[in-house]
Amino acid sequence: MKRYILLAVALVSVAVYLFPLYWMYVTALKSGTEIFQYPPTFWPPHPQWNFRQVFLQHSMASYLWNSLVIAVGVTAITVVIGTGAAYSLARIRNRWTSVALFTVLMLQVLPSSLMVTPLFVAFNQMGLLATPRLAVTLAQAAKVLTLYIVICRSTFLQVPRELEEAALVDGNSRIGAFFRIIVPLARNGILVTSVLIFLQSFGEFVYSRSLISEKSLQTATVGLSEFVGPQINDWNGIMTYSAIYITPILIVFVLLQRRIVSGLTAGALK
Repeated sequence: MKRYILLAVALVSVAVYLFPLYWMYVTALKSGTEIFQYPPTFWPPHPQWNFRQVFLQHSMASYLWNSLVIAVGVTAITVVIGTGAAYSLARIRNRWTSVALFTVLMLQVLPSSLMVTPLFVAFNQMGLLATPRLAVTLAQAAKVLTLYIVICRSTFLQVPRELEEAALVDGNSRIGAFFRIIVPLARNGILVTSVLIFLQSFGEFVYSRSLISEKSLQTATVGLSEFVGPQINDWNGIMTYSAIYITPILIVFVLLQRRIVSGLTAGALK
């Protein structure tokens, strides 16, 4: 009996959690008047299939491509730099390591809205605003790097030090032991963290809005603001745009679901 009660609670919790996602897709299929109908309908009698229209009229292909370029660039920079930093903080134990870890945690607290003005001034003086997507990539990489280091550090702590020492005894260098022993054993945690970084960067808004002035280089989250005006909001367009934007993210999550769960259960996240 207890098992069925827990199953019922779990199903209700999942339904509550997924209901906003369901409502977004349903609203995207409704007409403008049906959206504000009371009582609300949980499935439109005459669905409006205007996904192609919204995709083409609002240049979503360009927006999604820009978001993808920035997210891939941020993830690559973060993985290359953050993996070594996380490994160092996991293996070296002294008071300076604690200070470095505390500094990393404090940097994670700073919001993007606070950092965008000094970054804009610095990038302008360095001429990086001439390549705005690179500027956004570097700014976002600096933002999420701390999160990657903190999470990946716990992954490397799960790898026994004895395995690395055995590799050194067998003639491997420390770098060779890192790439041949440590990284393969920590790959699930690295993958989980990389996916989190990618998804967070794919939805970046503050830096893209502030550092990119050309519409053709804007990201998908900035393109969503086109539906919001001073006097009227196109809720059907907002939901349709959001549904198109969210669907690739859901597909990526479903395809990598097993590895993500494996990384979580292996202690990649605490």
